[in-house]
Amino acid sequence: MAEITFITGSTLGSAEYVAEHLADKLSEAGHTSELLHGAELDEVPLEGIWIIVTSTHGAGELPDNLLDFSEALSEQKPDLSGVRYGAIGLGNREYDLFCGAIKTLDKQLTQLGATRIGDRLEIDVLEHEIPEDPAEEWLVEWVEKI
Repeated sequence: MAEITFITGSTLGSAEYVAEHLADKLSEAGHTSELLHGAELDEVPLEGIWIIVTSTHGAGELPDNLLDFSEALSEQKPDLSGVRYGAIGLGNREYDLFCGAIKTLDKQLTQLGATRIGDRLEIDVLEHEIPEDPAEEWLVEWVEKI
């Protein structure tokens, strides 16, 4: 079974709740995981499997607790060719830059050599009052690809 590192960014906690729910589901399936809420780059293994779960803040921006992580990726440019990852964004379609934070991180990771597993999930919180539900549906298909 796989060891999966969750990296979350959240302003109000929704992304953290989604990650915790998915970690529980993965545990039930025999996988192990580590949850890093507002991770620093030096805390994250630079190989293996990651799931990034982030909300979008303001006008398509990263939440404050993921800014250092993103800036470290930009400045240090680590080789992430040993990383495979899933990407989940939470946002509100009423904003022009819907799920802008996950799109930013997704682009950064691929530019540094990481490979995304499956499709990026973008959850509209206006459409899904409980974002854990679409995330769990996504996880079922995603885990088959790891």
